[in-house]
Amino acid sequence: MPARIHASAEIEAGVEIGPGTAVWADVHARRGARIGRDCIIGEKTYLGPDAVIGNLVKLNAMVYVPTGVTIEDGVMVGAGTIFTNDRYPRGTDPALSGLRNSDADEHTLETRVATGASIGAGATIGCGITLGRWSMVGMGSVVTRDVAPFHLVVGSPARAIAIVCRCGEPVWRFPHGEPPVDAEDKCSACGLGYRVRGADVTELAAPGAES
Repeated sequence: MPARIHASAEIEAGVEIGPGTAVWADVHARRGARIGRDCIIGEKTYLGPDAVIGNLVKLNAMVYVPTGVTIEDGVMVGAGTIFTNDRYPRGTDPALSGLRNSDADEHTLETRVATGASIGAGATIGCGITLGRWSMVGMGSVVTRDVAPFHLVVGSPARAIAIVCRCGEPVWRFPHGEPPVDAEDKCSACGLGYRVRGADVTELAAPGAES
């Protein structure tokens, strides 16, 4: 099935859009952005130059994805989420003689959202960080550092409060802010098994899972 692009979307030259992807109203995709197959790009979403979106990705309405952000396969990003790409931004040069160029430069930091991760509505994602595989960010959170695979983080700044299954259900909660030292358990919702040792999470015999 070919990509479906709303008439009001602005797709600049050089943008790649995979088959089966739906691009909704007032999306703006800048030059060089790449979107995989079978994605949903929600209305009023912005994709900066050379932003990379994998396959089976769902970006809800009004998501801001600047240059330097890579979103891998199977990621869900809630409405109103903002990614950043400059840790110490300025609008002008130091002499106030002109606006600073908005193109990528030595200040642009890369952010990666790994396979299967989810980000709740209204979150803000700092730059130069990685959100691990199947991790989850709570709505409205401000993420300022890496998130380990399968970890759920909430708050501002975001902190880990649980380890979650691929299906999204918590497998372990951290009542005192620390994960189990060494434990095994199964998800009560879908039955997938996990082992946790500190911040390291290993899937146990999950079909198709990485070891």
